[in-house]
Amino acid sequence: MDWKRKLSSRKLWMAVAGLVSGLVLLFGGTEDRAQMISGVVLELASVIGYLCAEGLTDLASLETGYTGRHEKGKREE
Repeated sequence: MDWKRKLSSRKLWMAVAGLVSGLVLLFGGTEDRAQMISGVVLELASVIGYLCAEGLTDLASLETGYTGRHEKGKREE
């Protein structure tokens, strides 16, 4: 299973936010509290998505040997 891809899925995090806000309301929380917690879950999703994307980019650059830096007059192999 590709966990990096799954954890960066917006659909997954929308479902988690919906579940969490529903549980907050079920257990007596207010709508404001449920919205606040859902917002935090979606912010967390943004951070996880960014970290996964950066990790995949770093991995690809390691596999290809590309560093993104070029010195004047020299070529990377």
